[in-house]
Amino acid sequence: QVQLVESGGGLVQAGGSLRLSCAASGRTFSISGYAMGWFRQAPGKEREFVAAISWSGGITNQADSVKGRFTISRDNVKNTVYLQMNSLKPEDTAVYYCAAHPAMTRLRVGAPDYWGQGTQVTVSS
Repeated sequence: QVQLVESGGGLVQAGGSLRLSCAASGRTFSISGYAMGWFRQAPGKEREFVAAISWSGGITNQADSVKGRFTISRDNVKNTVYLQMNSLKPEDTAVYYCAAHPAMTRLRVGAPDYWGQGTQVTVSS
């Protein structure tokens, strides 16, 4: 059974930073064969794409709303994906979800094979 477990969320003031982690586990599961991504869902809104990274780490995509502020990275040895979030704004407040799919194109449209349970990020003004 594959599990994606997010951590690192919390309460931060506007302008601050947080680093989210997504640790993958499963008997034989390795993220090295998967594109990995982050999505978020704010109260009353639909889940939206935030960032994705190819299996090798050579290609990354970010939503326009987070470009220049958020950076996605991965460590295939540690089976972990990260989202460094800087210059946080109140509108970044949401539950952040980790996701995995072999194809980055499918991941980006919100059709991953696996989802994490989410971690809350709250940015105060």
